[in-house]
Amino acid sequence: MIDECKALSNETRLRILNWLKDPEAHFPCGDTAELGVCAGLIQQKSGASASTVSAHLAVLQRAGFLQATRRGQWIYYRRDEARIRAFTEDLHRTL
Repeated sequence: MIDECKALSNETRLRILNWLKDPEAHFPCGDTAELGVCAGLIQQKSGASASTVSAHLAVLQRAGFLQATRRGQWIYYRRDEARIRAFTEDLHRTL
């Protein structure tokens, strides 16, 4: 649970999770239904460098909050809703 809390302790990572909660609203130019959102679109929206966004996405993925799918040279991200729900339920039980 500590790693998950650390992953949520950054404002940019929280914004990314929020954007991916409703990708059609936050990334209207992309087809997000099947694979998720391309890392490049997340990077553009955040305004941060590609390496910074990549590091944030890796932290969220290691914490189990994101699933990544590679298609060719592109990586697409989407929330793992079941994992997020399990984390919040565990947090509620613990606290």
